[in-house]
Amino acid sequence: MAKRDYYEILGVSRTASADEIKRAYRKLVKRYHPDIYDGPDADARIKEINEAYEVLGDDQKRAAYDRFGHAGVSGAAGGGGYGPAGGGFTDIGDIFEEIFGGGFGFGRGGGRRNGPVRGADIRFDLTIEFEEAVMGAEKEIEVTRHETCPRCHGSGAEPGTHPMKCPTCNGMGQVRQRQQTIFGTFVNVTTCPRCKGAGEVVTTPCRECHGAGQVEVTRRLRVKIPAGVQDGTRIRLPGEGEPGQRGGQPGNLYVFLTVKPHKLFQRVDDDILLELPINIAQAVMGAEVEVPTLDGPKLVKIPPGTQPGKVLRLRGLGVPHLRGNGRGDMLITVNVRIPRQSELTEEQRELFGKLAETLSPVSVEERSEHGGFFDRMKEALGL
Repeated sequence: MAKRDYYEILGVSRTASADEIKRAYRKLVKRYHPDIYDGPDADARIKEINEAYEVLGDDQKRAAYDRFGHAGVSGAAGGGGYGPAGGGFTDIGDIFEEIFGGGFGFGRGGGRRNGPVRGADIRFDLTIEFEEAVMGAEKEIEVTRHETCPRCHGSGAEPGTHPMKCPTCNGMGQVRQRQQTIFGTFVNVTTCPRCKGAGEVVTTPCRECHGAGQVEVTRRLRVKIPAGVQDGTRIRLPGEGEPGQRGGQPGNLYVFLTVKPHKLFQRVDDDILLELPINIAQAVMGAEVEVPTLDGPKLVKIPPGTQPGKVLRLRGLGVPHLRGNGRGDMLITVNVRIPRQSELTEEQRELFGKLAETLSPVSVEERSEHGGFFDRMKEALGL
C-alpha cells in the first residue's frame, strides 16, 4: 500500500511553518492517543502521525521529502518508536502534560528531590489616621507567625536524635511508578506521601514543636509609614513572613493601609480640600479669617465681594509627594452662610430690610456670568 502524503496526514499545507506543523502534530497526538482514542486503527494511526512529524519536524528531512518524496527519506523515518529518531522533537513531555495533567517523565528517570521552598507571605491590615497618612508616621504592630523551632533548630527531631532517611522514597522526596505502553516507558512522579517531599522522617519528634520544625510566635514590629501614602497602600517588610523550608528564604510581610476619613479635610490626589463657612458680611466686605490646616491654623484673606463657591488656593499646604519633592496645595471652598430670620435679632432684620430696599434683583443672565460651583472647582484643580 502506498504511503500517504505526510502533509496530508498532519492536515497542513506544504507552505506551513515549523510552528504550524508542531501545533498540528500536538493536536493529533492528543486526539488519537490510545488512552483517549480506542478505534481499531489506533496503533497504525498514531505511528503514521509520528512518522509524518519525524520528517516534517526536521528541516533537513523535510527538504529531502519536498524534493524526492518518500524515496528521499526512506531510511530516516518509520523507526516505530514514539517521537522522531533523529532527535528533532523536544517537547514530548509538554504534550503528555497537556494530555494527563503533568506528573510524567519520558525516558529520564525523574525523581529529583525537592529543593528549598520559599516561605509564605503574610498580610497585615493596619488602620491609620488621616494626618498619619499625609505626614507619615511610625507604628508598632503585633504579628503572629511561625518561626524555626529554637529547640530542634527546624529539624523536627528531639535534640540528640536525628531524622532518618525516608524508607518509602529512599530519601528522594518523590516516588516513581513506571508504566509500560506501546509508546515506551513512562514514569509517573509524585511527592512522597510519607515524608511530604522532605526525604527524611522524624522518629523522635521534638517536644516543643512536636516534629513540625516550627513554632508559632507573636512579634512586635515597627512599620515606617512614608508621608503621602493613600488608602490601600501596601508596605512590604522583606523577610518578615513565614520561614522557608529546606533552607528556603522566608516570605515577606505586607502591611495594607486603611486611612480613616477626616471630619474637615478631603483629599484629591495630593491636594487637600476644605469647605470654609463665612457670613454674608464677610463675603461682602471682605475679612481675614483663621482656617485649620495640616500645619496648624493659618490666616486667610477673604476678598471683598467673594461669591459662594469661590475657591482659594494655599500653595504648598497639601500632601507631600510620595515620590519626589514638594507638596500639593490646599483648596478652600468658600461657603457663604445665609442666616435664617429666626436667627436674626430685631435690629438685624430691620437692617436687612433697609438693605433690600436699596438693592436691585439679580437676573438669571447676571448669575450665569459668575459660573457654577463645579466650574470654579474644575478651574481650581486645573481640570
